[in-house]
Amino acid sequence: MGQLIEKMALRKSYQVVYIQDLNFSRGTIDQASLAIVFSSPNAVVENIEYAFKHKLNVVCGSTGWLKDYKKVTQIAKQYNCGFLYASNFSIGVNILFEMNRKLAKIMKPLNDYEVSISETHHIEKVDKPSGTALSLAEDLIQIHQLKNWTQETASKQELQIESFRKANVVGEHQITYHSEIDTLSLVHQAHHRDGFATGALVAAKWIEHKKGVFTMSHVLSDNFSN
Repeated sequence: MGQLIEKMALRKSYQVVYIQDLNFSRGTIDQASLAIVFSSPNAVVENIEYAFKHKLNVVCGSTGWLKDYKKVTQIAKQYNCGFLYASNFSIGVNILFEMNRKLAKIMKPLNDYEVSISETHHIEKVDKPSGTALSLAEDLIQIHQLKNWTQETASKQELQIESFRKANVVGEHQITYHSEIDTLSLVHQAHHRDGFATGALVAAKWIEHKKGVFTMSHVLSDNFSN
């Protein structure tokens, strides 16, 4: 993702002044006006705090570190910086998040339906379920007042998430409401990873001069609402 974001940023005439990878660095962070972080889970907090110490707002798309989310938001406030995290920066996926919440509120009183999530990604993706599936699940659990999610056979009070890994699949997420009468689904299929990089750059431009903690809902509201 880092290489793809660099490629897309240069294509849009942004200047990339600093890159830090596990065994590689280039440029100097002192010339930067904002940081985009896509790190392995064990490096995320350190990298974000490093950016905050240099008074940079941060856009983060790393997954697998959210146990430290509250700590990071507190650090952002400590340094008076802007921070925006998203499990998925695809504009289409973030529209899916909005639709998922709205549909869940409509379906909540309809007890004949059972809701579930399925997600499919490329075989190299390690985390199961995906961060996007967990974001969808969090809203469903809250709105439908479920106990938790599971990848086993779900009870009435649990949300089932199925994860599949297949070759040449960028990413697919589906929320399904099933009853004996009919089935209703919301589906998002990513055809190319460029959508993730484009969304991250949209978020970066949006947050550049802001202070506080934000989500992609704020970006969508400002960029796409009437």
